Formats: sequence, C-alpha cells, structure tokens
Amino acid sequence: MRKVFRRLSDLNEVLTILARYPPPERVEEVALSDALGRVLAEDVVSNVDVPSFDRAAVDGYAVRAEDTFWADEDNPIKLKVIGKSSAGHPFLGEIGPNEAVEIATGAAIPKGANAVVMEEYTSKEGSHILVYRAASPGGHIHGAGSDIRRGETVVYRGTVLSAREIGVLAAVGIERVKVFSKPRIGIFSTGDELVPPGQPLEFGKIYDVNSFTIFSSVKRDGGLPVMLGILPDSYEKIKEALSDALERSDLVLLSGSTSVGAGDIMYKILDELGPPGVLVHGIAIHPGKPTIIADSGGKLIIGLPGYPTSALTIYNTIVSPLIRRWSRKPEEGEKMVRAIAAERIFGEKGRKDLLPVHLVRVKNQEILAFPVPTGSEAITTLSRADGYIVLEKNQEIVEEGEEVLVYLYEGARIADVSVIGSHCLGLELILSELRSRGHYVKTVFLGSTGGFKAISRKEADISGVHALDPETGQYNIPFIESFSLEGKAVLVRGYVREQGLIVQKGNPKGIKSIRDLLERDDLTIINRNKGSGTRILFDSLLRKEAEEEGIPFDELVKRIKGYWNEAKSHSAVAAAVYYGIADVGIGIRTAARLYDLDFIHLADERYDFLIRRDSIEKPAVKDFMSLLTEPYVKRRLEGLDGIKIDEDMGRIIYE
Repeated sequence: MRKVFRRLSDLNEVLTILARYPPPERVEEVALSDALGRVLAEDVVSNVDVPSFDRAAVDGYAVRAEDTFWADEDNPIKLKVIGKSSAGHPFLGEIGPNEAVEIATGAAIPKGANAVVMEEYTSKEGSHILVYRAASPGGHIHGAGSDIRRGETVVYRGTVLSAREIGVLAAVGIERVKVFSKPRIGIFSTGDELVPPGQPLEFGKIYDVNSFTIFSSVKRDGGLPVMLGILPDSYEKIKEALSDALERSDLVLLSGSTSVGAGDIMYKILDELGPPGVLVHGIAIHPGKPTIIADSGGKLIIGLPGYPTSALTIYNTIVSPLIRRWSRKPEEGEKMVRAIAAERIFGEKGRKDLLPVHLVRVKNQEILAFPVPTGSEAITTLSRADGYIVLEKNQEIVEEGEEVLVYLYEGARIADVSVIGSHCLGLELILSELRSRGHYVKTVFLGSTGGFKAISRKEADISGVHALDPETGQYNIPFIESFSLEGKAVLVRGYVREQGLIVQKGNPKGIKSIRDLLERDDLTIINRNKGSGTRILFDSLLRKEAEEEGIPFDELVKRIKGYWNEAKSHSAVAAAVYYGIADVGIGIRTAARLYDLDFIHLADERYDFLIRRDSIEKPAVKDFMSLLTEPYVKRRLEGLDGIKIDEDMGRIIYE
C-alpha cells in the first residue's frame, strides 16, 4: 500500500483504501436466546416440517371429503362419530366410509380423513352427526410442511437475526446457532485535558465525550467496542498503549492529537508501529480534515479529530461502513420508503390495519409493494415481509397504482432479485451460490402456478416452474402462453427431477408400480393438491391406465384408496409416509431421501426457470444465469439425489 505523507486524500480514495481490508473470519456458537442482532455464519436448514403433521385449521369433524360431496341443508349427510382428536392427543385409529372424528383446531388429522367440516355446518344426532355442507379435499387442513418444509433453508448465512428470524429458528427446533464473532474495536481518547464522566471537573479540563459516542456507534454497527481509557499527551505512553491494544483488537480507534503540531507526534508513533505505517494523513472534507489512518502489520488504526462533532462525522463517513461490513450488517437506510401498490390491497373496515408487504424494485427503479398473505398459524409471514403499510379505520382499499408509505422492518432491504415459485433443493443450492456473490435474494415458495402469476404481476424476477401440459406433453412452455407472458418472460433450461412413489423404508408392502394402487385394497396413498405439477403428472399416468382398461378416469380413481387425500408440498407427502398416515406418496426422489424413505421411479420432469424479460439486465439475474452454466454448480446439483443435468442447462429455450 502506498504511504501518503501530509497530502489531503480524496474521500473516495480513503474509502477505497479501507475497502481492501477483509472482515475477521471468526465464528462462535451462541444460544438462540442470545442471538438477537447477531449475523448468521451458516445457512440453517430445517430438519423438521412445520407443522410436522397434517392438522386441523378449525374446530369441527375430520371426514372423508368424498362422503360429503352431495351434502346440503335440505339433504344432510349422516356420519358416525368414532372418536376425538385434540391438540397433543391424536386419534390413533383410521376413518372409514361414512365415519367422522371430532377434532379441535391444531389437532392431528386422523388416517383416512382428507378434510375438516366446520362445526357450525353440522348438528349432533346421538353418536352421529349431520353434515349440511360438502367438504373439499384438503379443506380446513394445514398440511405437514405447509409453512416450512424439511430440507428447506429457513435462514441464510449473513442474515442479521431479528425477532422474526429467531422465531423461525425456534419453530424448527434450533437451540444454538453459529454466528460471526463481532469485530473487536479498541477505543481511546487522547489529551491531558480530558476527564472521565463522573469525576470532579477541574479548571481547564473537559469531560471525555468521544469515547462514549464512538463506543455507542460501534455497538450500533455490530462491533464489540472495548473502552481502553484516556491517553495523556505522552509519546511513550501512547505508543505502549497502542502496541498493547493492537494485540487484542481488530481495529483501534482514537480521537484527538491528530491536528498539526500534536499530529506530528501521532504521525510518528503510527508510522513506527508499521509496516507499512501511515496511509492517510488528512482528508479533503469538512469537518474532519485532520483524520489519520495507519496500518500496523495488517491491522488498522484510525485517528479521529478531537472535536466531538468532527469525530462523529468522520466515524459515520468512513468508520461506520467499515465496521458494518466487518460485522456483515447492511448499511442503515431509510426507515420508510414510498412505493406503488402493485395490486389492490384490502383492509378491514372499522379498524386500523398494519398490513405486511413485500417490496420489489423494477426496471425503472420504481418500488412495487405486494401484500403478503397473513395467518396467525404461519411463523414465516413476517420474515417474508419487508415492511407494512397503514390503513386507517375509515380506509378499506388501496387501489392498484396508488402510492403508499411503507414502514420498513428492522434490517429490511429491497432485494436485488426476487425468486417466487416452486421450491427445490437444487434451486436452493444455486441461490446459495448467488448470495455468496454478494446479492441479496428474496425467496417465496408458492408452487409453479404461483410462480407464473408472480412473473405476470412483476412480483418476481425468477420463478422455478415444472408445470406439465397433459394435452401436449410439454413442460412450462404452454403455460407461458396461457398466462399471456409471450414477450414478457423467457424460459431458461433447468434440470430434470425424478417423480415417483414414495414408500416406507425397505418397502415392507412390496409396492412395485401404479398397478398396485389400482389392484390392492391394503394401500392408502397421499396425493398432491390439484394444480400442482406432480398431481398433473400423476393424473396423466392414471389416464393412460384408464385408456388401456377402457374405463372412465373417474371410475379408475375410485379404486385408489386415499386418492382425494391431498398434500400441498413434496415434504408433506414424505411426512405422511414417514409417520404411517399413508403407505404410498406421490412426490420427488429428493423428498424421499430427506426422510430416508424408499422411492419407485415413475417419470422424469422438467424443472426450468422463468425469468421476467425486463429483469434480465439486473446484475443479480445475470449472475444467476451465469451460475447455471458453471461446471462446478452442475457437479454440485448432480450430487443431489434425484436431479439430472442437461448439456443445455442455462440456455434460453423460449423467448
């Protein structure tokens, strides 16, 4: 590094010099209760599903939806009540045809049930109930993994842990976390005139202000400040104290004794503590001109001006960004931002609503605000939001295109790239690499259909999608047309995932193929929800079986026990098999592997990436597309069980 002697340095030059110093790479483990404000040193992957079982969303009765399809107020369906399921006390039997189990909110769904009828749509008749409204498969059920899925990365390396993230970590059973150690910052004030607060103030003396303002600022910025006291104007004592402090600190800050005259002494001391010694002596800025910066064997010493206003100004200008970078904390930004409502946002009349929103920056730097779906059962609701808008008691609607004031949550940042769509461990791996390149990535996993919708609304830059069109046998491209995304999005080749039957370890029931589901009555399946790519694929395979037998599709599926039992994620399917709720699940090999279950291959599917056309020039999106072609990324993806890589991964296949 070049030594600068008594030449005023440009501010940008100073910032460039400080940017060369990397953060200390120390990691420590702390209890979750002590993790507030700390910066996570590794990705945290959930080893459980949240919830870990299918549970009731309302009080009522667990039923087989197909038993209630024709129920109405004039023609109620009569079901026998065979037991009760309450929170923590599940019903351990199995519901058969025309049977029901009384169930409380939060209780486990019994085997055989695939819906909950709300209590208000029933009446009791001895040991039976009368059902006055038809239930739909999956109705009023929170599926296993519907909030958090096993194998999902719930909090990422580099995240500043707020109460929201700590709640998510607690929800998946994490007791201790690895965090980056705070950079240790030694703090001196210098000058014979200084006295610590609390002591008598003699004539000609003043109280030390800088130690406390700098201490508080370092603490705010994520550093570990250590108050080292007041140094007298003594060459020997200053040099000795600084030498000792450098042994125990990552950075030493001192204030005072940097101006002309006294600065000659400080300059000499700091230069002798090198090499390389003094890097900067004076900055072309006001206030703060006499700032001095030195390097002693790779450790920085920064001398701030003595006047409190000047010292704090320089601290905030050059030191704060350095410590926040070392602490892995984002630069402090505005607490409020103005945004445009991307769609109609509804409040509730008669009350003041604080509505969470997700922010996306679009091509023209305009910020769009999207409402975040809320629910008291979802621990991740707030972690997905960037802030909230306020709707007063007399305001029910914010119209699309209306400007809104967004109050940002602590640590909230507007993402460099927004990824919304189907969840996949392969995508998680790619996004981890993207984050390592310094990009702030926001992810929300809503499924393939949710991904197409998010791209259409400009809410997402990238969506992982795997939607099969049974008419053409094509993946994803027909949906670009059905969502009117021609010219608005491009489809980039991803990879292949294996779909099949998930069965218990060792396959104790000897299941071989779909034919077993059609021909045996001792097997209960767990299906995927309508509209999911997996459900479309499974139904397509079943239609071929129906055609071969020459019978209607609706007749064929009546032979499959549990066909109407729906799960909303691959993880929920695997959980149902793992816990014995079902004998067979329809899902991907990767989910089976997470639960150490066996897998029977049925078909390969395409998992591609839909990218909004006006996002392609975003640096983060460019890096994402670049990663898809990197050989080492492909090797890591191939290491995931159930994923196969194509030669043309990363190529635009539709535009």
